[in-house]
Amino acid sequence: MADTQKFFDHITQGYTTKGDSITLGAAMLDGETITNALVKVPLKTMNRHGLIAGATGTGKTKTLQVLAENLSEKGVPVLLMDMKGDLSGIAQPSPGHPKIDERHEKIGIPFNAQKFPVEVLSLSEQAGVRLRATVSEFGPVLISRILNVSETQAGIISVLFKYCDDNKLPLLDLKDFKKILQYATGEGKDEITKHYGRISPASTGAILRKIVALEQQGGDMFFGEKSFDTDDLLRVDENGMGYINIVRLTDIQDRPKLFSTFMLCLLAEVYSTFPEQGDSGRPELVIFIDEAHLIFKEANDALLDQIESIVKLIRSKGVGLYFVTQNPTDVPDAVLSQLGLKIQHALRAFTAKDRKAIKLTAENYPISEYYKTDEVLTSLGIGEALVSVLNEKGIPTPLAATMLRAPMSRMDVLSDEELKDLLDDSKLIPVYNEEIDRESAYELLNEKIETANKEEAKAKAEKEKKAAKRSTSRRSSSSRRRSSSKGALEKVLTSPTVIRSVLGILTKLIK
Repeated sequence: MADTQKFFDHITQGYTTKGDSITLGAAMLDGETITNALVKVPLKTMNRHGLIAGATGTGKTKTLQVLAENLSEKGVPVLLMDMKGDLSGIAQPSPGHPKIDERHEKIGIPFNAQKFPVEVLSLSEQAGVRLRATVSEFGPVLISRILNVSETQAGIISVLFKYCDDNKLPLLDLKDFKKILQYATGEGKDEITKHYGRISPASTGAILRKIVALEQQGGDMFFGEKSFDTDDLLRVDENGMGYINIVRLTDIQDRPKLFSTFMLCLLAEVYSTFPEQGDSGRPELVIFIDEAHLIFKEANDALLDQIESIVKLIRSKGVGLYFVTQNPTDVPDAVLSQLGLKIQHALRAFTAKDRKAIKLTAENYPISEYYKTDEVLTSLGIGEALVSVLNEKGIPTPLAATMLRAPMSRMDVLSDEELKDLLDDSKLIPVYNEEIDRESAYELLNEKIETANKEEAKAKAEKEKKAAKRSTSRRSSSSRRRSSSKGALEKVLTSPTVIRSVLGILTKLIK
C-alpha cells in the first residue's frame, strides 16, 4: 500500500501541469491500473514532436485517434495520414461498450461519446479534397533532392528553372518539366547555350528517366493545379473545434516515392508559409504520420537531410510532428532525438534480433525504479503503453506504464453512405477538385517551336523564291544576248551593200 501511494504521488507530481493538457490515461504498477494517477501531456509541449510505436495490433492507431480527438476538442487542427483506411470513423460518435466504461472507471475519468469535424483529403483518384502542388512551388533544390540527381544534373535543373523564370514559362506539372528538358537539348539548344551555357543531352536524359519513374508512382496526379493552400489545414468549426484533416492513402502504400514526395512538399510549404510562433501556449497544427517508415525507407541521403532539417526547425512555427511506426529503429536517430513525447506500445520478441531491438528501445526511455523497461515492453496488453512526455519546463516526465483511454469517436470506418454525406458537406471540394490545365511551359514552348518552324519554313520559301528569281534572270539575260547577236547578223546579211556584193560575184561567175 505504501509503495502504491508512493508511486501515485510520484506520477501525480511528475504529470501535474499549470496550463491546459491532454489526459492519456492512468499509470499502472505491477500490471494494475492506479485510479486517478493520471498521465497528462501539456498542450504547450505538443509542438515538440513525438513517437507512437509498437507491434501490429497493440493499439497504435487508437492512441493516434485519442490524441487527434483531444487536440480537436481544444481547438487545435490536426492532419492525419490514414494508410490503413480505419480513421474515418472519427466523424461519428462511438457507440460505446461495457468494456470501454470499465476501462474509464479504472482510469478515473468519465467516457463521453462524441464526433469531430472531419475533412477527407486525397492524393489519388480516391474521393476527397485533391492535394496538388506545382513544380515551380517545389523549386529546383527540392525537386533535385526528390529525384536524387547528381550535382551536375541538379545544376541543370537550376538553370532550366532560371530560364523558365526569365521567359515567363510556368512549370506547373511534370508535362511542363519534361518539355523544358527536351527543349533544352532540341529546338532551344542554341538559345539556352548562348545565355546559360551548354547542357548535356545525356544529363537531361537521365533526369527524364527519373521523372518517368516518379510518374509511374502517381506523381503526375500530385503535380499540377490548383495548389492546395496549407492555411486550409488550420480551420476551426463553428463550435471552436479544430478540423481533423484525414489524407486517404490506402491505395499508395506500394508507392512510397509519392508518399515521401508529398510529405516533404507539405512540410516545406508549412515551414515556409507559417509565421514564427516560438513557444506559445498551444500548437497551431499537429501532423500524425502513420506508417512513418515509408518516408524513411525510400528516402535518399539528400532527402533525409531535408526531412531532418525541417523536423528540427518546424517546431518554431507551432507545428508538431508525430511519427507512428512499429519500431523506433524505423526512425533515423537524428529525427528520434527531436521527439519529446514517446508512447511505446508492446513489442514482441520472436527472434534474437527482436530481443536486441527491445533492449535498444528500452534505452530510449528514462530509468525508473518502478519498471524494468525491457520486460514491461513485452508484457503490455492492447491499449497499454509506456509513456514519457516533456513537462511544461521541457524536462522528461517519469516513465509510466499507462492504461490508455478509449477514443470518443467510432473505432471503425465510415459506411459508403456516411462518407458520401461527409464529402457532400465539404466546403473545400468545390475549390480544389476542379481540373485546371492553363497555358504553361508545355503549351508556350510548343507554340514557340511552332512559330520558329513557321518562320524557318517562311525563310526557306523566301530563299527558294529568290534563287528561282535569280535563275530566271540569268536565263533571260542569256536569251537577250543570243537574240541581239542574231539580229546584228541578220542586219548585216540583208544590208544593200552585202546584197550588191553577192550579186556582183554571181554575175562574174555566170559570164
